[in-house]
Amino acid sequence: MIKSTANINPLENEAIYIFREVAAQFEKPVLLFSGGKDSITLVRLAQKAFYPAKIPFPLMHIDTGHNFPETIAFRDKLVAELDLKLIVRHVQDSIDEGKVKEESGRYASRNQLQTTTLLDAIEEFKFDACIGGARRDEEKARAKERIFSVRDDFGQWDEKNQRPELFDMLNGQIELGQNVRVFPISNWTELDVWSYIEKEHIEIPSIYFAHTRATFLRDGLIWSADDAVVFRDEDEIVENRLVRFRTIGDMSCTAAVLSSAATITKVVKEIRESTISERGARIDDKRSEAAMEKRKQQGYF
Repeated sequence: MIKSTANINPLENEAIYIFREVAAQFEKPVLLFSGGKDSITLVRLAQKAFYPAKIPFPLMHIDTGHNFPETIAFRDKLVAELDLKLIVRHVQDSIDEGKVKEESGRYASRNQLQTTTLLDAIEEFKFDACIGGARRDEEKARAKERIFSVRDDFGQWDEKNQRPELFDMLNGQIELGQNVRVFPISNWTELDVWSYIEKEHIEIPSIYFAHTRATFLRDGLIWSADDAVVFRDEDEIVENRLVRFRTIGDMSCTAAVLSSAATITKVVKEIRESTISERGARIDDKRSEAAMEKRKQQGYF
């Protein structure tokens, strides 16, 4: 059941408008769903946009095979509760087919390998609009993108050749083979998302809240040692720490932060006082100064 809110929220209204524009302008949209807070927020916004009807497009998860178990369990629970269609495509299949090569070593990750699996899935289902939870405040490459961001017939993004977006006019016209990435919460901040989750009483995975976890330190970051995915040197000591995750991606590139915030109210307070970006705990963004931009040019979300 969707709870109504008494106060007008301009960001919510903008996101709902964008969802409705997607439904009006495109034939085969899909919502890219990771099980993280941003994509969960998108699901709530899509519910509101089309209520009392069901969300009129499927969810799709590109599964690296190295996801946090809490995230996958939450994904399946949400999809079942809302009776949504879920499409899952696996990075492991792309590896097995020889389309991508598994990385090795202490900084190995499957995060970058998702691009090939994603582009293959878009082509398989002929999706013309892929909705995602990227926000401009996350990272400077994402700050460059439009709300309707066109990808060419190879799935690539040209950051120097983007359409103007005047006022609230969204141009969904595309050529054969092109598709559009859509960002309904592009103008939100991390604090906006958390405040919305608090106000709407949205359930999120427990991994976002403080919990005791077996971890080890590397490069000043806290890594989970609860699995066999993250490479760990013999001299990297495992200790139990009270941590939570601010952002959720592939386990091999997503670090935790020390935190005692065990409720949404405390998380909001913590985010409000933080001076560090949530992407500061994502090692995949640190591979080079332009790491995210290069991945996006190649088709990464």
